[in-house]
Amino acid sequence: MSSSNTRHVPVMLQRCLDMLAPALAEPGAVVVDCTLGLGGHSEALLSTFPAARLIGLDRDTSALKLAGERLAPYGDRATLVHAVYDELPDVLERLGVPRVQGVLFDLGVSSMQLDEADRGFAYAQDAPLDMRMDQTTGMSAAEVLNSYAPGELVRILRAYGEEKQAKRIVSAIVREREKEPFTNSARLVELIRDALPQAAKRTGGNPAKRTFQALRIEVNGELSVLERAVPNAVQALAVGGRIAVLSYHSLEDRLVKQVFAAGAANTAPPGLPVVPEQYQPRLKLLTRGAELPTEEEIAENRRAAPARLRGAERIREDNA
Repeated sequence: MSSSNTRHVPVMLQRCLDMLAPALAEPGAVVVDCTLGLGGHSEALLSTFPAARLIGLDRDTSALKLAGERLAPYGDRATLVHAVYDELPDVLERLGVPRVQGVLFDLGVSSMQLDEADRGFAYAQDAPLDMRMDQTTGMSAAEVLNSYAPGELVRILRAYGEEKQAKRIVSAIVREREKEPFTNSARLVELIRDALPQAAKRTGGNPAKRTFQALRIEVNGELSVLERAVPNAVQALAVGGRIAVLSYHSLEDRLVKQVFAAGAANTAPPGLPVVPEQYQPRLKLLTRGAELPTEEEIAENRRAAPARLRGAERIREDNA
C-alpha cells in the first residue's frame, strides 16, 4: 500500500489548502480532516501549515492504520480517531478541544476502498458484496439486497442512485434472490446489464454504477450521517474558522449547499430598518456555487471528475 500512498493524488488538493489557509496560519490552529482515508489531504495540511495541529477521523480501521504510518513523521501534531464524521462533537469533547479553525470533508468512497478488490465497492471486479466502510459493524450490501422489501429497494435506487430503471432492476433482483441469495458483485452487475433496455445502456458509463452507489450510501448511512455532520462541523468552527467540503454526487452537494445557504442567510423578519445581530448571517460563502475541477486536476486524478467544492467561513458566534 505504500506505493499507492505515494501515487495517490488527493482531489483538488491545492484549492482545499488555499481555501483553509487564512484560518490555519496562527500557532495552535486545529484542523479536522473528517474523512482521513489514506491521509493525503492530512499530510498536505500538516506540511503546509507547520503551526497547525490535525485531528483525523475515519470509520475504516484499515485506513486509520495506513494513514497513521503515513503521518507518523508529524508526531503528536496528528491525532487520529476511529469515528464516523457525525461524531465530531463527541470527539472534540473527549480531546478537550472547544473550537477548531478548519474542517475538511472529502466525501464518498476512498481510493483505498475502491482499490481493495475484496471490499465490494467496485463494479469492475468480482468481490463479496460488502461495501461497509467500517467492516466491524452494520449490514453488508448483500444483506440489504437479500432482505429488503422490493419497495424499499426501489426507493433506495431512485433516491440514492437516481436510477430511472429502479423498478426493472429490483424486479430482477427479487426474482434472482429467491433462487439463490446474492453474495458477489459480478452476479449483480450481470443481472443489471440483462435487466436494462438497450437504450439505457448506451450512455452514462457502466450500467451498474448507479445501483452500486445507492447500495453504498444505504449500507453506510452516508446521507443521514452527512445531514448531522455538516451542521456539527459549522458549529465547531471558531469565528474566522473555515470549512471546505468535496462532494461527488448531487445529493451530497445539495445537503452541503442547504446548510451553507442557511448559515449565510439574514433571518430577520422583513421590514426591519436595522437588522439586529442575532438575525445576521453566521457564515460567509467562499465559493460562488460549487467549484468544479479543472482539466488538469482531472488529468492528475480521474476520480476528481465529478467533484464539487464548496467552502464557508464562520463570521459570527451563535447567540445564546
